[in-house]
Amino acid sequence: MSEIPVPKQVNCPRCRQLSPWTGNPYRPFCSERCRLIDLGAWANEDYALPAHPALPSEQDDTLDER
Repeated sequence: MSEIPVPKQVNCPRCRQLSPWTGNPYRPFCSERCRLIDLGAWANEDYALPAHPALPSEQDDTLDER
């Protein structure tokens, strides 16, 4: 079985700048700044998947019993 090659550089998911993969403590981000900006976006719920609202018959009534 062959090993999967590790890329030497990857694009930062936030700013798209090339950053080293090995030895980078912030990977896949290029810096702590990009990592924190992305974390803030998750905390603000800026990332979301499209979904349809649940029908009343599909809602779970057990959550109200807590």
